[in-house]
Amino acid sequence: MTRLNQIIAVEKGVKSKAVQDVNGAHQKVQKPALLAGISRTYQPKDEEGEQLPPESTRVQVQGEDVLREMAASLTRLFDVTATKDWANCTARADVTVEGRTILAEVPVGYLLFLEKQLTDLHAFVRKLPTLDAAESWSHDPSTDWWKTDPVRTIRTKKVPRNHVKAEATEKHPAQVEVYYEDVPIGYWTTVKFSGALPARRVNELVERVEKLQQAVKFAREEANATEITDQRAGDAVFGYLFG
Repeated sequence: MTRLNQIIAVEKGVKSKAVQDVNGAHQKVQKPALLAGISRTYQPKDEEGEQLPPESTRVQVQGEDVLREMAASLTRLFDVTATKDWANCTARADVTVEGRTILAEVPVGYLLFLEKQLTDLHAFVRKLPTLDAAESWSHDPSTDWWKTDPVRTIRTKKVPRNHVKAEATEKHPAQVEVYYEDVPIGYWTTVKFSGALPARRVNELVERVEKLQQAVKFAREEANATEITDQRAGDAVFGYLFG
C-alpha cells in the first residue's frame, strides 16, 4: 500500500520530468523539416538521356508518436498529483501538546498552513518589547500598565555668589570673583510607566509557539504516513484528449 509521504517524495521529480518531456515534444513539432518527407525518381526523356539516382528524405517526427510520448509522461504526473490531492482530502492527524489535543483531525493542507503561520508568529513573538531589566516594575490595575516605584530627586537652581579674592585698598578696588552655587529649590517625584511585557512572559510565549510548531510537524508526519489509494486519472484524461 502506498503512503502519502512516498507520493510527496517523488512528486517533484515527476513534475520536472514531465516539464522536460513536454518542452521536448513542443520543440519537435515546431520544426517542420522533421515532420516532412519526400521521395522522387527521375526518368530521362529517351534512352540516351542522363540517368539520375532517386532522392528521398524520411519523416523523422510523427505527430501521433509525439502525442503518445507526451501522454505517457503526463499520465504519470496526472496520476501522482491526483493521488496526492485525493489523499489530502482524507489524511488527517491530531495536533497534541503535552497530552492536550489542541486541534483534532486536521487535514494535511491546514497543517502546512499552520506551519507557515507559526513560523511568522515565532519571529514576531521573539521581537516583542520587554520591560527594562534595570528597573523594578509592578502592575498598575488602574491603567493596566507597568510602573516603577516613585523616585524623588532634588531640583536645584544656580545662584550667583561672590568670592572676594583681595580686599579693597586705598589704591585698588577689591578683587571679586563671581561663581554659581546649586541651591535646592524643590523636588521631582518620578514614576515610569511601560506597556512592554515582562521578559518572563515573552519567554513563555516563545516556548508555547515552539511547542506548537513541533506538535504541528509531528501531526503532519503522521498524516503523511496515511495509507492511500493510487489514482489513475491520467488514462481517463488522455484517453479522451488523444484517443
